[in-house]
Amino acid sequence: MGLFTELTVTWLDVAAFLFFITAWVGYATFATRHGRNVPSLHTSMDGYRRSWMVRMIERDNRMVDVNIMRNLTRSSQFFASTTMLVLGALIALLGYVQQALDVVSGLPFTVKGTQRVIEIKVLLLVVIFVYAFFKFSWGIRQLGFCSILVGAAPKQPKDDPEQYAPDINRIAKITSSAGVNFNNGLRAYYFALAALAWFLHPWLMMIATAWVVYVLYRREFRSRTLQALIEEDASPILRG
Repeated sequence: MGLFTELTVTWLDVAAFLFFITAWVGYATFATRHGRNVPSLHTSMDGYRRSWMVRMIERDNRMVDVNIMRNLTRSSQFFASTTMLVLGALIALLGYVQQALDVVSGLPFTVKGTQRVIEIKVLLLVVIFVYAFFKFSWGIRQLGFCSILVGAAPKQPKDDPEQYAPDINRIAKITSSAGVNFNNGLRAYYFALAALAWFLHPWLMMIATAWVVYVLYRREFRSRTLQALIEEDASPILRG
């Protein structure tokens, strides 16, 4: 009883936390299943990834493909290193919880909490960014595997495109998986912003979580970028 008294977790805090977890897991599941039936950024890019591999295997000089792999890897490396910095800051914050509590308590419209509750909120952020780091680091490894496969892929005769279909499909699948891991890591950053709102008020956390889900849905299934990717008859370019 002493521990629960020290925590003083309200029903609203519990509801906000459960709503946060349900929204994250629910949206991730929905996006995966819904993307199988309707166009999405990921499924649309999968087609372009396979087209890239078809063009790659026709080339003698694959410096273009190596540079693309390098750029993709750098994006994941940037977020992975940034995640480590954020984790270091959060771990350091655990040693200054009382100071953080004083700062948060002085803000308007905040729910007064105990030191233990603040620690739980910080630990939630730690778990989120640890998850993001694992996703980014695994994506980096997968892109490294793809770089080796690109170098090992034979040159495809243009008159026999089906001969090297297994090589094309293999590399396309791994690059697609790397894209999924990068997307999941980036999604964790979005939900971490919603989790930050918990320091101010549980209702604000729920509102921020709903807003994050809406933004992710719009960008994944309703964005102008997606429309440009799936548009079959784009505006004609300048003709001479």
